[in-house]
Amino acid sequence: MIDLKKIRSDFPGLQINVHGKPYVYFDSAATSQKPKMVIDAVTSYYTDYTANVHRGIYFASEKATNHYESVRAQVAQLIHASSERNIIFTKGTTESINMVAYSWARKHLKPGDEILITEMEHHSNLVPWQIAAQDTGAILKYIPITMDGTLDLSDIGLLLSPSTKLFAITQQSNVLGTVNPIKELVRKGHDMGAVVLVDAAQSVPHQSVDVQDLNCDFLAFSGHKMLGPTGVGVLYGKMEILEDMTPFHGGGEMINRVTMQESTWNDIPYRFEAGTPNIAQVIGLGAAIDYLNDIGMATVHFYEQELLAHAKNALSDIDGITIYGPENNCGAVIPFNIDGIHAADLAQFLDQDGIAVRAGHHCAQPIMDKFGVSSTVRASFYVYNTKDEVDQFIQCLNNIKKYFV
Repeated sequence: MIDLKKIRSDFPGLQINVHGKPYVYFDSAATSQKPKMVIDAVTSYYTDYTANVHRGIYFASEKATNHYESVRAQVAQLIHASSERNIIFTKGTTESINMVAYSWARKHLKPGDEILITEMEHHSNLVPWQIAAQDTGAILKYIPITMDGTLDLSDIGLLLSPSTKLFAITQQSNVLGTVNPIKELVRKGHDMGAVVLVDAAQSVPHQSVDVQDLNCDFLAFSGHKMLGPTGVGVLYGKMEILEDMTPFHGGGEMINRVTMQESTWNDIPYRFEAGTPNIAQVIGLGAAIDYLNDIGMATVHFYEQELLAHAKNALSDIDGITIYGPENNCGAVIPFNIDGIHAADLAQFLDQDGIAVRAGHHCAQPIMDKFGVSSTVRASFYVYNTKDEVDQFIQCLNNIKKYFV
């Protein structure tokens, strides 16, 4: 049973008023609110033991190092990695994917090789592969989406071939909420000899993810979408693939020995964490994982699905509304438009009532092109939202509509 009153009291960002109205935050797909224990963990590092990691033999440095490395173990446990050595800390999902695009793809792709993605990818899992294809001569292909917001897998046997060297796919769409059949797609990719990367930015915060069960080669996600600080993310990789990758950045900590002529590289994962890392943010991520584990990821997922069903049912009664994406098997995200009201205008009107939603192309312009729109409104929910907030949201939408009749 979820204790909503307790959970909501843990988030200072939900206690404010906006334009004289209680704040309703429905933009967690972009970034989540932060519980006090995450804020306190970051503050404690800065006030109690600020020091660099891995390099000092004094109290503060050793404490910072221990906290930093303990989070690596937490992340490994969260996603069921076989070892904390599989976990590389980055700035976020975008940097994680770019690391693979630069450190793996540029080493292994050649002209005529194929990269397969999907039409529903966030730009961070599209643009790096466009650049990699241009730089290597590889060919970029994609799985189209249907008008109901799911992948059109009718031609998957043609799109996936022995020429496919990399298959990069989102587990859950940030726009449509679509949850893809990742385990099946990873298997199909491997059957063709492809390396498979999973963008889990929208899935790890909301459901249990097991990289060993998925058997993916890479998996990327961000801390700020799962109650953690901005500026921290994770790249999971299978050890044999990571060992074969060249460093993404050069500098301190990622080396073993340096002379004026050449350098040798540090062990995995430190080879890919050049320079001073985002120490405070990693420590904050650890607190966020503790918070989610205290609730339980199964509980988080179940509750969000209840909220989603409540919201979809209520939204469907609004005249002139178009809701995009699948009816079933999706995360707690609802993209929509209302006839006669531009998405940006609708978001601004909602803001006047203290309700925060996202309006725009959501860093996924090919999806907008597919549906023939320039933008949508997106309401996205997390474990701290309530059905009462959803009801307030629906009432505001109906009130706004009256001005356009």
